[in-house]
Amino acid sequence: MLPTFFVSHGAPTFPLEREQPVHGFMGGLLRGLSPRAILMVSAHWEAAVPTATSASPLRTIHDFSGFPPELYDLRYEPPGQPDLARQTVDLLAKAGLAAQLDPSRGMDHGGWTPLIVARPQADIPVVQLSLVRGLDPSTHLAMGEALQPLRNDGVLIIGSGGAVHNLRMIDWNALGPNARVSPPPAWATDFRAWLDESLALPQPERAQALRQWAKAPGARMAHPREEHLVPLHVATAAAGSDKADLIHESWQGGSLSLAAWRFG
Repeated sequence: MLPTFFVSHGAPTFPLEREQPVHGFMGGLLRGLSPRAILMVSAHWEAAVPTATSASPLRTIHDFSGFPPELYDLRYEPPGQPDLARQTVDLLAKAGLAAQLDPSRGMDHGGWTPLIVARPQADIPVVQLSLVRGLDPSTHLAMGEALQPLRNDGVLIIGSGGAVHNLRMIDWNALGPNARVSPPPAWATDFRAWLDESLALPQPERAQALRQWAKAPGARMAHPREEHLVPLHVATAAAGSDKADLIHESWQGGSLSLAAWRFG
């Protein structure tokens, strides 16, 4: 059985930031694993119902603006896997979650920026699965529970978002190779501590804590909008009762947590 992951993908410039500790970490993310395919749940795609890409290959979506020209030259276009997309939709439907295929969508930067570092060969098929508009935590926990059987079928499930993600609170002097180093603010570290405590709980207490994440210390400062958090709900629920292990911890821009967890 394969593990599941939650990774914080940081800024779109992540693939270019080779000096950052998270870059080296991401380069080893898949070490020792041989998945037949990756199911990627990114913070940057929301749809009315859970939607899976059935295109092959997946085209690169540069869903950002105002960044260095070399970023727009990057392409990450792995093969898709339409059969896995259909299997994903079927599992969600059996769990009572209406789901659909998208035969034309590619992969946004929440999906490809981690993978271009973790698997630059782009030789593992990828299916991307959307979030559901409204970002209801219970819905995304249910999605993860429905997808648990994929782990026994050689599919690696990755949620890609951000452990703490408030762009309005970024310290722009704390970015780049000459970044000023300062400790994260209390609201950010309080929420990160709550995540550690919650993910260490056994099921179903872990799921219940994530269902009520907005009551956590610093919650709405850490996530004014929760699109970067709910990929964690999917990855965690897909892991069932498997233990959470913190596998990376660093900060960017003063308050963005780039924490990552492995489940199982």
